[in-house]
Formats: sequence, C-alpha cells, structure tokens
Amino acid sequence: MGRKTSRRLQELQKKVEERPYGAVEALTLLKETATAKFSESAEAHIRLGIDPKYTDQQLRTTVVLPKGTGQTVRVAVIARGEKVTEASNSGADIVGSEELITEIQGGMMDFDKLIATPDMMPQVAKLGKLLGPRGLMPSPKGGTVTFDLAGAISEFKAGKLEFRADRTGIVHVIFGKASFSAEDLLVNLKALQETIDRNRPSGAKGRYWRTIFISATMGPSIEVDISALRDLKVGDAA
Repeated sequence: MGRKTSRRLQELQKKVEERPYGAVEALTLLKETATAKFSESAEAHIRLGIDPKYTDQQLRTTVVLPKGTGQTVRVAVIARGEKVTEASNSGADIVGSEELITEIQGGMMDFDKLIATPDMMPQVAKLGKLLGPRGLMPSPKGGTVTFDLAGAISEFKAGKLEFRADRTGIVHVIFGKASFSAEDLLVNLKALQETIDRNRPSGAKGRYWRTIFISATMGPSIEVDISALRDLKVGDAA
C-alpha cells in the first residue's frame, strides 16, 4: 500500500520541477520547502555506480562538515587507565571501561557516537550484534577506533560524520539543518561531494555519480546537477 502524500507535501511538490537544479538554486528551494513544525535537517541521497557486495566497490569514510551538522552529538568512549581521564577532559559525555560495555549490553544507548581505544576492541567486539544494526560499532575506517581521543571527540562534536554506501550503492547523509543559510549548506554539500570523489572505490566502473537528490526531512526531493556541483568552486570548501 503506497503512503498517502499529505496535502502539505503535495503543494510543495508543485514547486519542484523534474529537472536537475544548480546547487545554489536547489538549496534555496530546499529551504523554501522546509515547512514542517520542527527544525528539519538537510538530507542528501546520492546514487553511485558501485556494487558494494564486492569489497573493491565499497564506500565507507568520514567527512568533516565545515559549517557543522547543527546537531548536538553525544559521544561515549570505551577506554582504560589514563585514557579514561583523557576522554573525560576532552568533553566526552559518557566514559568507561568494562563496566560501560556491560551497561551497553544491558540496553544503555544514550549516545550518538561510540569511540573505543584499540586495546579495548576485543571486548567491544561482543557488542557487534547490538551496535552493528544501529551503525554505532566503532571502526578504524570510521575514525572511531583510535588512541587520539581528544582529536576524535572534538572532530565528531564539531561536525565530522561517518557515512557509507548502502547495499544498493546509495549514500544517505544529513549535511546540516534546513535553517542554515544556502551558502553554509553549499559549503557542507561541497565538502561531501569532494570526500566522495576522493574516496572513489578502486573497483568502481563507468560513471561513478548517477544521481544526487536533496531534501528537507519532510520536504520533496530536488535533483541537483552533478557536473555543475563538481565544477563549482566554493571559497571555504576548497
């Protein structure tokens, strides 16, 4: 059964033409169509020419959004010894060792990002079934398995995001709030585009970028002209 489209969304969809928009035009339209009663996020949905079932066609990396995410990120750290103190002093919201692993096993999930030191990973591994499906499992590729706790905590709190292509080769990323200025959203979107290009999997064949659509959380999808976005030079995003 198809979802019923609300009258609000039907009206907004009339504003969006079925064509690729220039990035600034698309972002301005995204802001105009963010009319829900809460603070909506700006979302990007990017279809890439990759088949992630092959290991050389997987994309999993991080991007630092220069203008931040607009969200408060709660960081938990699993470490031991002096690293526990370092994490606390660096602004982690929750810090612990084996006892924190036990708490998480018991269902405590009061965090958005989990960082672990490499020496704790053998114990953290048992949380895989719980954390994996939620995208919270620490990983070296995601920058969440590290001894540099101060650096990792400050980066994730400032706007560093981990993202990956799903099994159909689509990347879904929130790149700010719809309340950001179009200029700030553009700086963040450009940083995302450059990160995806820089991390092109070695096995990606043919055309890498297929389509990119952006939208506010409850707004209609707006197609962005990929070539124009890639050619665009943005002062802060260089």
